[in-house]
Amino acid sequence: MKKTIVVFGSSTGTCETIAQTIGSKLGAEVVNIADLTAEQIQSSDNLILGTSTWGAGDLQDDWYDGVTLLKNTGLQGKTVALFGCGDASSYPDTFCGAMKELYDAAAAAGANLIGAVSTEGYTFDDSEAVVDGKFVGLALDDVNEDDQTEGRINDWIASIQDRL
Repeated sequence: MKKTIVVFGSSTGTCETIAQTIGSKLGAEVVNIADLTAEQIQSSDNLILGTSTWGAGDLQDDWYDGVTLLKNTGLQGKTVALFGCGDASSYPDTFCGAMKELYDAAAAAGANLIGAVSTEGYTFDDSEAVVDGKFVGLALDDVNEDDQTEGRINDWIASIQDRL
């Protein structure tokens, strides 16, 4: 089986909990972006990258150095899927917008990106993370829609698992 790691950046613990859930379901190692090394990236076939969104669609703080690490290490030949945490009620104009920064960084580093998700069933006004009518990865609002988190994770994993 190909080696997959789940990498997260979390300030309040929500994104970490979701990363642990995804990692458990895939049997994958879970790594905080603050602890990720170039060697871990190089030895993995697949990376699942997750971030929370702050302010006006900003990345979680630890990801700024993490994006540099991804770009410097390179992701050529690697498959990358993304997930993001946001608050569509309080921040409907920037919901999960930080995922777009991870998307852009992974694409620039040469990754094969998978796991886009339809915006159907989501309530938000705008998001940088919507490209061609779909989220660039799994968008989760565990604050206001925690009753949908598990089902969305399961559906998303089912949609990407055969490509990991």
